[in-house]
Amino acid sequence: MKTETLSAETIEKLLYKQKIATMAELKIALGTEVDMTVYRKLKELSYRKSYSDKGKYYTLDGIPMFDQHGLWCYKSVLFSRFGTLLDTLEQLINTSSSGYFETELERLLNVCVRAPLLKLFNERRIQREKLSGCYLYGSIIPEISMNQFHSRNEMLEENKFSSTEAAGREILHHELKAAIILFYSLLNEKQRRLYAGLESLMCGYGGDRKVADLLGLDEHTIAKGRNEVLQRDMEIERTRRVGGGRKSSEKKHQKSSPPSKR
Repeated sequence: MKTETLSAETIEKLLYKQKIATMAELKIALGTEVDMTVYRKLKELSYRKSYSDKGKYYTLDGIPMFDQHGLWCYKSVLFSRFGTLLDTLEQLINTSSSGYFETELERLLNVCVRAPLLKLFNERRIQREKLSGCYLYGSIIPEISMNQFHSRNEMLEENKFSSTEAAGREILHHELKAAIILFYSLLNEKQRRLYAGLESLMCGYGGDRKVADLLGLDEHTIAKGRNEVLQRDMEIERTRRVGGGRKSSEKKHQKSSPPSKR
């Protein structure tokens, strides 16, 4: 059996260097193929596992810069001050002033939480109540949950009118989007390019990407149209040749007049 020549200090140096590491990386650093060897060394340190990516990443307690919710993200890998996803959900829900809806927790934690929430509920670690057709999750402590549900009810009542306004704006937005797409479909190729370039200019920063998503155009095509607009290349298709049309009466008179005699 291979003799271990490295210690927990090796793991510590690796993690402080690259912030996070997988079990495979830690085993390479220690020169071992045994998971338990790594766990034994990790126990000598104060470490934690990610709550995302199936917990396959490790870090040390002194490394994360946790936010106000006790969360830390590094290279899209997520860690919590409270440990596992289940423990994090339980802590956030129990300390919330108005509970959490599932969608709110997913936006906050950036992972799917439906199954973990059901597990917590079945284990009687949290409770829930249906509000506006969705479950609001609250503390298992009756006094706290009562205040949470009451607070959320008040918030929903206050936001009812503003939500109706927001829905109206959303409908108007979709109608405007449909009208733009219809108008765009009636243009020829060059007109489409110029129109897309103009819309991009009106959107400002990131306009090429926004217009590309809306109209299904390549960003390079939009950039070309934008440059043409900026260069005042707004002539779509000329219907007359240069110099065409009726000559001015002054030029016609000059041409028909005989030369003067001296």
